Amino acid sequence: MTTVTLVYPYFHPSNDNSIFRFPPLGLGYIAAFLKSRDVSVELVDCTFMSLPSALEKIRRSHPRIIGIQVMFSIKEKALELAKLLRGDCELLVAGGPLPTSNPEDFLSSFDVVAIGEGEETMLELIQALQDGNGLAKVKGVAFKEKGKTVVNPPRGYIKNLDGIPLPDRDMFDNQAYKSYYSKNFGYTTTSVITSRGCPFQCDFCSRPVFGNGFRSRTAPNIAEEVETVLRLGYERVWFADDCFTISRKRLLNICDELLRRHINIGWECLSRVDTVDLEVAEKMKKAGCVRVFFGIESGNDAILEIMKKQVTIKQARNAVYTCKKAGIQVGAFFILGYPGETDRTILDTVNFASSLPLDYLSFTFPYPIPGTPLFERVKGSMISEEWKEPDSRRLIKHRLLFHAPFSESKLKFALFKGMTQHYLGKYLGKRIYSLVGKPYTNLTDDIYRILN
Repeated sequence: MTTVTLVYPYFHPSNDNSIFRFPPLGLGYIAAFLKSRDVSVELVDCTFMSLPSALEKIRRSHPRIIGIQVMFSIKEKALELAKLLRGDCELLVAGGPLPTSNPEDFLSSFDVVAIGEGEETMLELIQALQDGNGLAKVKGVAFKEKGKTVVNPPRGYIKNLDGIPLPDRDMFDNQAYKSYYSKNFGYTTTSVITSRGCPFQCDFCSRPVFGNGFRSRTAPNIAEEVETVLRLGYERVWFADDCFTISRKRLLNICDELLRRHINIGWECLSRVDTVDLEVAEKMKKAGCVRVFFGIESGNDAILEIMKKQVTIKQARNAVYTCKKAGIQVGAFFILGYPGETDRTILDTVNFASSLPLDYLSFTFPYPIPGTPLFERVKGSMISEEWKEPDSRRLIKHRLLFHAPFSESKLKFALFKGMTQHYLGKYLGKRIYSLVGKPYTNLTDDIYRILN
């Protein structure tokens, strides 16, 4: 029997409690699909492992094929692992967003690149290795042949997502994830992916694996996986879709199914501000929704147009207040320093974000992911092509990866200003905030403008 080992090369800094951590479910679904076809599969999630212990576990299974997932934030570790493991298998495979976007970059370190969704492609790679037929007939792969890169015809997307078995969550270190969340956030949570693809065209977003078409699992199939999570002792679920609320009908069906089965678990999701109304928010709350996150990104309509968000700040404000009215906590993400910004638009974003009644607020800098329009716009002025995990002791961990009209220190001042205003508004109350918050806002606006 061919043994396949799938590797997620993210090594979690043990002293960093500031970033949400979830198991690599993409690999979990691939593993479940292969196991259902009688393939011997090992999954090595490096999130809570050291490099030596990960290497030991991978080598212990004596795999014929090793598949390594590569994303923007873990490219360096993936390449390091590939170098160390090249002699430990017959076929070393790279998969995920980055290899899909640019296979050529990985063929010096890997034998083959799986382009797009990995379930059926990995199965055919296994069969090709077993039969000795080579890679010529395997769709959705790239490889080197006589020194030249060969890119085979693409593989179509999987239409019936219910046909993919639920992941065996015993392949992940559930106890480590639960301990991490209990210690740092006061509750336990894990992720579930209920759909693939996003039809929107946000300028900074990369979706090379699942594409632009929206495909969904059925509500009963989703509820069944939530029940498995509940049986493992998790208190919450993170629905890790690009946009969980994209289809109103689908969302209401999921909520109804969770209610019909009396599934008592809290859940969180990512949403667009133009997909939620009061009826939807109230149903979400009734079905267990604890918190919803909006990728608002800017507090200036002109910048939202540059980002191709297809929403307005008016819609953003309405969505936040609608969810709060329904009793749902609200988180929001904003980007500072996007190409095309000015001092005025950045202050618009900072002051708009901190004016909202948010339970969670995050500011980041633009991260140009290869394959996105944002990357194409700034690739000639890149300072670094990879986001690396910052030193956990740093107060502000974001880095500016390209040369911009704004210095990194100036953007960090804007970020600090926005977070301070957010906390002043959140904890001081309206009367005291009017005495303290507004003068602080005006003063720091002036300071920001004169910074280089």
